Amino acid sequence: MNQGIIEKIQNQDYAAITEKIESFLINEIEKNNSNGVILGLSGGIDSAVLAYICKRKLKERTVAVIMPDTSITPSSETKDAMRMMSMTGIQYKLIDIRPIITEYEMHLEPNEKAKGNLRARVRANILYYYANAKNYLVLGSSDKSEHSIGYFTKYGDGASDITPIISLYKLQVREIAKYLGVPENIISKKSSPHLWEDHEAEAELGTTYEEIDSVLYCLMDKKMAVKDVAKATEIDMATVSKIYQSYQNSEHKRSPPQKPD
Repeated sequence: MNQGIIEKIQNQDYAAITEKIESFLINEIEKNNSNGVILGLSGGIDSAVLAYICKRKLKERTVAVIMPDTSITPSSETKDAMRMMSMTGIQYKLIDIRPIITEYEMHLEPNEKAKGNLRARVRANILYYYANAKNYLVLGSSDKSEHSIGYFTKYGDGASDITPIISLYKLQVREIAKYLGVPENIISKKSSPHLWEDHEAEAELGTTYEEIDSVLYCLMDKKMAVKDVAKATEIDMATVSKIYQSYQNSEHKRSPPQKPD
């Protein structure tokens, strides 16, 4: 793998990026006459970065909702989320979604993948319930890497009013997390949506975020042809093609609902 490309992705002015995101959030709150922002906090790095950005200038106007399904969510994830709330001082709510999922299961035929995505959509419902009740804007935690390859649940964790970190690759999210003071164990842990038991992102994707970001950077930022990306990144063509196909095949998840011409 070409380490030079990874360094180019990582080497950014994270102080300036943070200030830009903060200004964006404040402007959106004012523009929409909102009382503040609400986010789902999982214990993972993307939502952690959102929380640590919000605590700088919007702590009194931010609410985080921690929503484990205690039948499958590791208790360590909930503990990490609670610890971050203690460290940031952000107001939070803790809601176990297991009883909600159990109720759904009583009426639906079994399908583990669909149930996993249902968990994400239940969480989105809860966020929008409180957003509606309190006049908040829902923050999406999608980063550029996962959004680009469609690694999110449509109308689940992909549902939001504003997406503050969607221009940051996963490698950049890790770097800005260091700048913001996110705990090291959050930064270094394996990414997981926790939609089912023992769910790990890179294992499901079959590739690493270093590979994903390198390929996407060459395709999207450098506008390189697919055939040239493998040589530039020093990543095998099969992996490059897989990432490119994920980008192509997930376009419908990034686009508004289609209509006849």
